[in-house]
Amino acid sequence: MDGVPRGPEQRRPGSSTEPESLRFSVLGPVRAWRHDEPVATGSPQQRALLAALLLREGRTATAAELIDALWGEEPPSQALAAVRTYASRLRKVLDPGVLVSESGGYAVRGLGEGALDLAAAQELAAEAEKARNTGDLCHAREVLNRALSRWDGETLAGVPGPYAEAQRVRLEEWRLQLLESRLDMDLDQGCHAETVSELTALTAAHPLRERLRELLMLALYRSGRQAEALAVYADTRRLLSDELGVDPRPGLQELQQRILRADPNLAEPSAPIAEPVAVPVRPAQLPATVPDFTGRASFVRELSDVLASATGAQAQVMAVSALAGIGGVGKTTLAVHVAHAARPSFPDGQLYVDLQGAGARSAEPETVLGSFLRALGTADSAIPDSLEERAALYRSVLDGRRVLVLLDNARDAAQVRPLLPGTAGCAALVTSRVRMTGLAGAHLVDLDVMSPEEALALFTRIVGEERVGAERKAALDVVAACGFLPLAIRIAASRLAARRTWTVSVLAAKLADERRRLDELQAGDLAVKATFELGYGQLEPAQARAFRLLGLADGPDISLAAAAVLDLPVEDTEDLLESLVDTSLLESAAPGRYRFHDLVRLYARACAERDEQPPGEREAALSRVLDFYLATAAGIYAMERPGDRLVDHLEPTQHKGLRFAEGTAALDWLYTEGASLLASVRQSVATDRLRRGVDLLWAAKDLAESGANSRQYETTASAVCEAAQLAGDHRTEGRARTTLTNVLLVSGRIHQAAEEARLAMDRAAAAQDVAAGSWAANDRGLISLHQHRYSDGKALFEQAIQGFSAAGNRAGEATTLFNLSRAHLAMGDIAKAVDIARHGLALLSELGRTMRLANGHYALGMALTKAERHMEALSHFGEALTIFADHRQRLWEGTTHFRVAEAHIAARRAAQAAQHAEQALAIGCIGGDRMRGHVLTLLGRALSALGQSDRAKACWHEALRLYEENSPTEADEVRALLAPVDAA
Repeated sequence: MDGVPRGPEQRRPGSSTEPESLRFSVLGPVRAWRHDEPVATGSPQQRALLAALLLREGRTATAAELIDALWGEEPPSQALAAVRTYASRLRKVLDPGVLVSESGGYAVRGLGEGALDLAAAQELAAEAEKARNTGDLCHAREVLNRALSRWDGETLAGVPGPYAEAQRVRLEEWRLQLLESRLDMDLDQGCHAETVSELTALTAAHPLRERLRELLMLALYRSGRQAEALAVYADTRRLLSDELGVDPRPGLQELQQRILRADPNLAEPSAPIAEPVAVPVRPAQLPATVPDFTGRASFVRELSDVLASATGAQAQVMAVSALAGIGGVGKTTLAVHVAHAARPSFPDGQLYVDLQGAGARSAEPETVLGSFLRALGTADSAIPDSLEERAALYRSVLDGRRVLVLLDNARDAAQVRPLLPGTAGCAALVTSRVRMTGLAGAHLVDLDVMSPEEALALFTRIVGEERVGAERKAALDVVAACGFLPLAIRIAASRLAARRTWTVSVLAAKLADERRRLDELQAGDLAVKATFELGYGQLEPAQARAFRLLGLADGPDISLAAAAVLDLPVEDTEDLLESLVDTSLLESAAPGRYRFHDLVRLYARACAERDEQPPGEREAALSRVLDFYLATAAGIYAMERPGDRLVDHLEPTQHKGLRFAEGTAALDWLYTEGASLLASVRQSVATDRLRRGVDLLWAAKDLAESGANSRQYETTASAVCEAAQLAGDHRTEGRARTTLTNVLLVSGRIHQAAEEARLAMDRAAAAQDVAAGSWAANDRGLISLHQHRYSDGKALFEQAIQGFSAAGNRAGEATTLFNLSRAHLAMGDIAKAVDIARHGLALLSELGRTMRLANGHYALGMALTKAERHMEALSHFGEALTIFADHRQRLWEGTTHFRVAEAHIAARRAAQAAQHAEQALAIGCIGGDRMRGHVLTLLGRALSALGQSDRAKACWHEALRLYEENSPTEADEVRALLAPVDAA
């Protein structure tokens, strides 16, 4: 790194003792510590003397040099005496032998390693430079950040004298060089969006520093904000002309031209390596291969050859092989076996996913891409939202790597395409029940049943040569009865191997009953059912019941909810589930979590319809699962929102849920179980469980507000709304529409939310449902604010408060008070708004540290901003940010950053406003595209105040586009901002 100061060599040759307990700092105030206890360093001039000695690299400074350093050309008459006095005082407080007199001057000697913060920063900077030169950018960035963290404010803060001033300038320039180097590496690693916020603040603080402007242009361009990038150049050119009378340097001019040409080499970082995170960057996700893999030799060779073509010297394209066949034919087993054999050819990792294509709800490609990107080392904050952006980033991350991707159990080619790598060196194996004829360029393999010889060999390896050799004919009868399907053979052989008293003939006799298998073996997927029948028939009664009832519940997997299905103690349930795992009828997805193969689940349900007695037990099992989820979610709701009486108005449950000692574990459970919980709600449609299903959806509203499961939540809410309407159940419909209103507000779809909220309030009134009616009135009030109908909003909030107060729901009352404060704020009654927000905050504070306390600080911060009490407002916004982060409300975090930016812009702190606006854009906000338009409008105002008018103009044009689609009123306001700029 150019410009790095020399490191002070302060240890005296031959010194046998080093006072390692003594430490000094100059990268900030000049201070000293002994064993972490501060040491008094005296007056400013005395600190100036100490700083001069510390910065002379252990060399002696003469008295004349020290006088010049402290006073320059006009020293006092007693300057020499003053220097001696300062040195004497310092010698008394420092360790013996540290400050020495030598040749009429002084020196600091004998310090321990790392005793001076500057020396430590220099060593770290050198280490970072070495790591960068070797290509280890992750380590280089981490070390460079450690070096920069050594600064604690202004260098040599408060130290007088010309020497200190010169050193301040030198060391600040070095700090900026280090910062530019780290930011450059940030961009090399693809952290564009995160870097924009920091660079925006830095360019405001150092407007004439062209390298920072260049990095900002590149960060904006790679974030898809080309117009803003070009606007930065225009702002820079105008500023340099006005201030210095010069043009931008050639490098900046060249970057502008490359952006105008949309240079493809500019679009991607030179080294797209992810942030160093806890997840591995060389994934090894393949399931274990079976030790008794048998046969399939021709298929193994064929597939291995295709994979080898992806990594050979002549490789031009990515290799794709797609295996198709009926369920249970061994597609996954073969693919996993081949993938393990090919691992040496793909040293950069292997990815695996079960796409659940045979089920009713297959895996979404964007969800899978998020999981793959994390496994490849991409930070969560760098993963975009849309399918197209995730797919593009995925291909970029894989470029230059040799990775094998196994896509198991695919639904169709459309599900697979976004998950394929894009370059040579990578390969994909796909398994599916359908032929992937729509997958361009794929090598298609149709996998049939085993040959009789292979089937017998597999059976023998599992059961044992001795038992099969004695009854070879009976063994052939067994594998024939299994239809030579590998899964059926494995289940049959496993059961026989576990029953030492059985002979092969006993098993063959059981399979000879054609009433239980011949019809199912005729064709298609029904052939798999015969193999499952064999395993099911060997289960003990308790195992069989567990198998049947577990299959009834939807969702990707099942955990402790299984105990509710079976109505058994958790310990007994776990024993049963593990025994089912041993039979291969159930899979252990992770410790404590279990799942069915899609077809096994269908078979288990068929068994339940046929065998479960009395028939009402099936409905009772699903009712117990729903009770479990509702009771647990209600407990979490109450924990997150103490004083909220909603839980008192939910449908009663007969079965208990989980209880958590602290909020983190509760939220872990909620977000882990989110998909299964919502599946349970969907299963309640068109049943007498619908009321409880809707209440569960309401109690789990965090899944929508956090953005974690918003899409699934909305789909579920729509389904229960329709079901409740068809059932003519006003109470249930009102609550269902309240949940749908909530998720529509989160996404900013105000017009749809308005209709749902109107219907919710109407149905709640018809059902005399005070809880739903109060929340619906609150929601309609919020919608009125969005539509600028402030008087209507005020009346609706007051109606909601009245309902909450009558029901004793203090938390609901406080929440609505915050919204009422916003209504008064919009109507210009600022003092009233502040008073109401404080009243609501006091109400919630009595209930404990609740998540909604953050909304109180948020509302009060808004009111205080309007009251021009900006520091108070920022304090409350800070509290809100902390609480929202603790409760994983990312969208609320982003929205609060927007409000922080509003406070800063009102206080004329444009640089800070721009920085927080950028954070709001990076995180996302409650309110969808409409709120994004608000953030861009404010960011434009901040940039305009910083003199960056072209970039401000780009922000306003993007905001206008969003408003024209969603909010015409705001569109007029932005046009007014643009009019003078466009006319200039």
